[in-house]
Amino acid sequence: MSLSARVVPLDPLRTAQALARGFAQTAVARDAEGGTPKAERDALRQSRLLALAIPVELGGLGGSWSDMLAVVRILARADASIAHVYGFHHLTLATLRLFGEASQWQPWWEQTASRNWFWGNALNPLDTRTIATRGGGCHVFSGKKSFCSGAIDSEMLVASALDEASGRLLIGALPTSRSGITLHNDWDSIGQRQTDSGSVSFERVRVETHELLLNPGPLSTPFACLRPLLAQLIFCHTFLGIAEGAFDEARGYTLSEARPWFKSGAARVTEDPYVLARYGEFWVGLEGVRLLVERAASRFDAAWRTGADLTAEDRGEVAVDIATAKVAATRAGLDLSSRIFEVTGARATHGALRLDRHWRNLRTQSLHDPLDYKLHELGDWALNGALPGPTFYS
Repeated sequence: MSLSARVVPLDPLRTAQALARGFAQTAVARDAEGGTPKAERDALRQSRLLALAIPVELGGLGGSWSDMLAVVRILARADASIAHVYGFHHLTLATLRLFGEASQWQPWWEQTASRNWFWGNALNPLDTRTIATRGGGCHVFSGKKSFCSGAIDSEMLVASALDEASGRLLIGALPTSRSGITLHNDWDSIGQRQTDSGSVSFERVRVETHELLLNPGPLSTPFACLRPLLAQLIFCHTFLGIAEGAFDEARGYTLSEARPWFKSGAARVTEDPYVLARYGEFWVGLEGVRLLVERAASRFDAAWRTGADLTAEDRGEVAVDIATAKVAATRAGLDLSSRIFEVTGARATHGALRLDRHWRNLRTQSLHDPLDYKLHELGDWALNGALPGPTFYS
């Protein structure tokens, strides 16, 4: 049975669970291979989950951002790379909505839903090597971008460049196949090995004015500043999903393969007091993160519904909730994914199992922005009552 044959289009969470079961069957082998998960991306296209957060009137499934994030979490339990590119696809859709005009984002959303487009990311505001020049009634992008997650096998890209004349950041939506765009298959990290987060080159790429997100533009209003918060929520749900997947896999191995230590006095590993204590710690960590992540997603939905009336203070309070969840998800996930070997034993380090992939995936993606700076923002809030200021990372 093909991956797409398992899809139930009208029930997004059940569809995601069916897809995740299929992805899990090949996740270990694909982690070793790296490269583009073409079959899995096509299964997502056929599932219609790429249109989950697009309103019904625009041809989508009409789900909330919490619904989309729940799918990210489900997918991350089986395959963190797929969860990453799926979440970033929706992040680009949100970018169109938050930074652009209705005459721009509505047609793009409609075409995404009707054509099952996959969007890739070539924004990366910290990489300033791509410059935009003006001429011939358009802008021309030239340069290179790194960390371009999901760019390979995408139909559309959100890309950024620095305007040579003004120095401001310009963001455009472009067909991936446009002349002058070259996708480099140069991603070879220790984790998230199938996110295609390598580099993209732009060689005199023509960008029309109607393809630029100029009004209201990047981070221009409190509502537009929800974009980085959605990115952080995608990380939160990915990290939680990774930790839940690691827990489930370790539990299965403990129950079927692990043995009690000879000094424990236990007849079975399920009675070993230290194994039980470790699982208790894992459970407490996961439960705390689940509550924080779900609360943050719910408050993001409420902020999104507020729309243009959202205040800077309201947005800042949501940022505090999300940063709190991000710190907790990172710490608990890294702890759990590294300590599962304490309850699975030496044989669980066999290379073919690749149980280390959970830690490698979380460690790789958690370095997207340093946790210490999240803690600095939270400390300033807790001590001084200062809300986090909007950036592309907070």
